[in-house]
Amino acid sequence: MRYQELPPPSYLKSHVRYFWTLESNGVVHEPKILGPMADGCPGLIIQQSADGIFYQENKELPDLLLYGQTTRYTELHVTGSICSIGVICYPHALKSIFGLNADELTNSCMDLDILAVTKDFYLAERLSNAPSLTGKIDIISTFLFNQINKNSASADEITHFALSQIIESGGSIALKDLQQQLQLTERSFERRFKQGVGISPKLFSRICRFQNSLKQLKSNNYSKLSDIAFEHDYADQSHYIRAFKEFAGFSPYQYQKKSTKAEAGTNFLLMPK
Repeated sequence: MRYQELPPPSYLKSHVRYFWTLESNGVVHEPKILGPMADGCPGLIIQQSADGIFYQENKELPDLLLYGQTTRYTELHVTGSICSIGVICYPHALKSIFGLNADELTNSCMDLDILAVTKDFYLAERLSNAPSLTGKIDIISTFLFNQINKNSASADEITHFALSQIIESGGSIALKDLQQQLQLTERSFERRFKQGVGISPKLFSRICRFQNSLKQLKSNNYSKLSDIAFEHDYADQSHYIRAFKEFAGFSPYQYQKKSTKAEAGTNFLLMPK
C-alpha cells in the first residue's frame, strides 16, 4: 500500500486541509480495514479502482462519497484493488462549500453524485477519463472551487470565530466565556455551531483535545501517559484513556501497537482484516 498526503492549491486553502491518496500495489487479495478516527473534519473519499469497493456494516458505499463529522471510531472495509483519493476539509466545509447544514451528515454520508452540481460538472466522467492521480486531484480541486463560487450560503462569521478560538486553544477554551463574548444564548450558540460544523461546541472541543493528544502520542514526546493527560486538561490518565477509546476505538497503548503493524495515515489506520 502507498499512502501520501498532498497540500491543496492556494485557492482552496481556507476550505481544504489536505488531499490524500491510497494505492495498492496490484490486487488486494485479503480484505483491508480502513479505520478513520474522529478528527473534527468532514471530507470526501473517491474510489477510482474498477474492482475496488468500500463497505461499512456490510453496506456497499458509493464511489463518490461525501461524509460529515465523525464522532466515534468507525470501520470501512475495502476489497479489491485500491486507488482512492481523499479530501480532508476544514470543519465548516459542508456549509461553506456545499451549502449543507452540517448536522444533517454527522456520522453519516451521501453519494456526491446525486447532487445536481456534481452532475452538471460531470465529475464522475471527468475523473474516470483522467490518466493520473495528479490529474484527478486537479479535477476535484476545480469542482470544489466552482462549488464554492456557486454556493449562495453566506459565511457565518460567528461560527468561524468560535471555531478558530476552540482550535487555537486546543479545545481547552471555556465555552461559557466564548458564548458570552459572542453575546449569544447557550441555545443559539449551540444551534448555529451545529448547523455550521455538525456537532456541538463541547463535543468539537473534546475532539480537538483528543487530536492534540494524538499528535503528542505519535511524536513520543512524553515520559508517562499521564503527562499527555495533564497537558491536555484531562482530569487524570483514566479519563484520557476513556476519551481516547471513544474517538480512536482502542486505548493509547493498543493504538501504538497497531500503528507499528499497520500503515498509518494522519487520522486512520489501514490494517489487515
